[in-house]
Amino acid sequence: MAIRRGSNVNQGGSRGGMTVQEAGRKGGETVLQERGPEFFSQIGRKGGQKVRELINAGKRGGNR
Repeated sequence: MAIRRGSNVNQGGSRGGMTVQEAGRKGGETVLQERGPEFFSQIGRKGGQKVRELINAGKRGGNR
């Protein structure tokens, strides 16, 4: 069963379930409280570096 954006995560037929967007926001807030804002900086930096590597590999014609 696929979960679509804006649909209820709780598919049991009851109303008032949490949307995927709400669940993501709640999870992000929890991670922020547990790990702090520096964690998001670190993973953002790592993601940016990986994207840069993939772009350069594509320009060179490399696979990875």
